[in-house]
Amino acid sequence: MGVLKNAMRTAGRARYTAAQGLRAAWYGGQYALARRQSAGFNRPGEPVFKPDNKPDTKALRAAYFDLFRQDRANVEAGLYPDPVGRDMRLRDLPKSVRRARAFLKDVSEVDQRRLDRNGTEVRGHDAADPKRFPTYYRQNFHYQTDGWLSEDSAEIYDHQVEALFTGAADAMRRAALAELVREVRRVDQRHAHVLDLACGTGRFMAQTLRAMPRLGLTGLDLSPPYAEAARKAVRRWPQADVVEGMAEALPFEDESFDHLISIYLFHELPPRIRPKVVAEAARVLKPGGSFIIADSLQFGDDPGLDGFLEYFPEGFHEPYYKGYLSWAFDPHMAKSGFSPERLNLAFLTKVRVWRKDGAGHA
Repeated sequence: MGVLKNAMRTAGRARYTAAQGLRAAWYGGQYALARRQSAGFNRPGEPVFKPDNKPDTKALRAAYFDLFRQDRANVEAGLYPDPVGRDMRLRDLPKSVRRARAFLKDVSEVDQRRLDRNGTEVRGHDAADPKRFPTYYRQNFHYQTDGWLSEDSAEIYDHQVEALFTGAADAMRRAALAELVREVRRVDQRHAHVLDLACGTGRFMAQTLRAMPRLGLTGLDLSPPYAEAARKAVRRWPQADVVEGMAEALPFEDESFDHLISIYLFHELPPRIRPKVVAEAARVLKPGGSFIIADSLQFGDDPGLDGFLEYFPEGFHEPYYKGYLSWAFDPHMAKSGFSPERLNLAFLTKVRVWRKDGAGHA
């Protein structure tokens, strides 16, 4: 029996390695094409950007491969299903090719905005209602066409992110999923209610529900097209719901949720908004519940990668990212009644688990 289990584990690891290698080649190739179509990192007529910290490519490569070792270990620990059965499926190829074409077609427009430093043109978009969306939100984050406010943007967003991280984005999200599963499995998942803050297109929600199909899960996003995409992503799970609203003014009653999670939200918020989101999270979370925050690394998390973090806001429209790199979570979390419990680094992502003070943790 032991020999058979070892053989199955070895075979599973081989399939996983092959699948992730294919993903890396697929998305990495598109990123290389996008770079070739772009005008170069530095803007004409400006001094060449030099980060304060020297980028360490050896550290970057080591962190990249460690992410997938960690991901495979989580699969073998039973924290979530093996992604091999869903990644790069032949039946999904036409959709993947269509998104790849749309992504590459959009590169020239994105690059022109970068050269012009125009990340706010979405404020003139018909859908950018200033009464509905705060000023900081009505921007072309990453210089992407239409910002967050069109179906076309929602259609290619996840593809763009995977290309940027050469096929590692889903695995980084799953590092957060592992922590959520550890929290929820303490009780019957049917009795747990989780909120995904800024759920985007619902990609993480679908990953979560494949791991915990009876979980009560609500997603919240401010973008109508992205929220609609999230509804489609989770439509096979009748207990899942998606609500439109702002993270700094949550449309939920006090102590409505057992656990909260946010994926890549805080680095895109102005510094004055981040504490408001933390306070709202504390308000709607039950005492003893967890708040799992997965976001970009910050300075000092992995010193070898600090130089790469400096490049990101130079090449993309990330108006609040530089400040985020040095922003201290701890005092704001403590003020709202959160205590730190666990921390995990997953390539360019940091996952932290915070506990709301008080009784009630099962």
